[in-house]
Amino acid sequence: MEPDNPLLDDFLLSLATRRRGAGDRPRVLYVPTAAGDDQGRIADFEAAFAERAETDVLSLFRRDGRDLREQVLAADVVYVGGGSTLNLLALWRLHGLDEVLREAGEAGVVLAGISAGMNCWFEGSVTDSWGPLDALPDGLGLLRGSACPHYDGEAERQPTYVDLVGRGVLPSGYAADDGCALLFRDGELVEAVSSRPDARAFRVHRTGDADGLDDAMEAAPVAESPVDVRFLG
Repeated sequence: MEPDNPLLDDFLLSLATRRRGAGDRPRVLYVPTAAGDDQGRIADFEAAFAERAETDVLSLFRRDGRDLREQVLAADVVYVGGGSTLNLLALWRLHGLDEVLREAGEAGVVLAGISAGMNCWFEGSVTDSWGPLDALPDGLGLLRGSACPHYDGEAERQPTYVDLVGRGVLPSGYAADDGCALLFRDGELVEAVSSRPDARAFRVHRTGDADGLDDAMEAAPVAESPVDVRFLG
């Protein structure tokens, strides 16, 4: 969700339309756990999607009695908002939402998100959940490897991620600039798209690692291999 730039939102809705079929409004479920169910972010979500989709919000701080599994599986898209990746994962596991989301992904629901909503799907990530940037090697693991959002948006993200991968604290993975999204199918990266003409993505991996997702946890030089990015504008 970028104010005045709906290109990535449009792309996400196109994925939902392929799942639901032409002519039906897609169902988009927003999960704002990482920001403590912040009402301002919920309002931003509604402003971005309400005119083009059936919107719903899954709140863990203000449970409304609905069954979480039914709510998630009724969606075409689950959109996870930004905030604290650490808090998000802890609460999801307490409520059993982690397993529900795993089931949803296997059922073909599009799992998406921004910032913490990128981090959560991988085995590990770079997060500022503790304050300073550090590794969180405890993601859902629906996607192999690690993730680093905001690669160009925060000065310390790039050197921190490269260092963590190089020292084996995090497995090799993917970094994305602000305005760039990575599309995976069956666990494999199939496309990178962007809402900004200069947004980039990288496979950040130890040198000599053929597939970019080596599990060896030992120090090694790191390469940032550019991923082709398609500008949506």
